[in-house]
Amino acid sequence: MIILPEPPRLAEPTPAVRTSYLTGEQADMRARGSDTAWLGPASEDFEQFVAARSGTQERWGVPCSIWWYVSGQHYLGTLVLRHELTEDEGGGHIGYHVVQPWQHHGHATRMLGLGLARSRQLGITAVLLTVAPDNEWSHRIVKHHGGQQDGINHEGEVRYWIAQGGRLHDLGA
Repeated sequence: MIILPEPPRLAEPTPAVRTSYLTGEQADMRARGSDTAWLGPASEDFEQFVAARSGTQERWGVPCSIWWYVSGQHYLGTLVLRHELTEDEGGGHIGYHVVQPWQHHGHATRMLGLGLARSRQLGITAVLLTVAPDNEWSHRIVKHHGGQQDGINHEGEVRYWIAQGGRLHDLGA
């Protein structure tokens, strides 16, 4: 196992992890059988790729922030925080993923905890997360953070609410 040079943290996207980002995302996309074509343009102008993901950007029609989970030159994953829910609440407030080979080392659990702290800073008191029905690891992670199941969304994903600073029924969730 690779010993990370420092504890992983959420950071603004940075060119400093270029090689690790591109190889990690490529391995992850291939493992999931997903298209890797977007990595070509990203690798050609990584500075522009990073700039397009930095700061608050509008995505899915709402303000969003993207952070990369990094340790030194190592990219481990991405966390997306929607500052507001989309009209259809499709993806919830927080989305995250850890790339291969960093999965199953507790990184996603720590990433979600850091994402919840960032959402509290934005004043989000009830956080919605959605999880694919077959993603058992993510179900465990969300439950670890107090997620309470709330049905299935229109995309077939399981909805979870996490209360921050109150009970869910007091927050209107």
